[in-house]
Amino acid sequence: MPRVRLLGARHAWLSITPEPEQELPRALAVLRVGGGPPEELVERERARAERLVLQGTRRTWLAYLQESLALARERAGDGDAEVDAARALVEEVIENHDNLALGLARRRKNGDAA
Repeated sequence: MPRVRLLGARHAWLSITPEPEQELPRALAVLRVGGGPPEELVERERARAERLVLQGTRRTWLAYLQESLALARERAGDGDAEVDAARALVEEVIENHDNLALGLARRRKNGDAA
């Protein structure tokens, strides 16, 4: 029977939330092309997120989130409804991720199990 191991502090970021890797790829593709993206671009974005989760580090993941937020902010006021929705989604997902990360850090600081 396989053993389940707890994630150490080094990998705790992986347990925060699956929303970014599930929701950001399509939104980022929309932001990159300024509207309805080709499915191949969505798949490239999805593969990138998956690669970061499976092979990346906390630092590369945070850089991805910062890049995503910067792209969303560049598109502010674009006027296209799909772009505006994608921008709002990126901002919401990253804000939620950041809040959960802060909670995780607080729990670790207080000695609680993460």
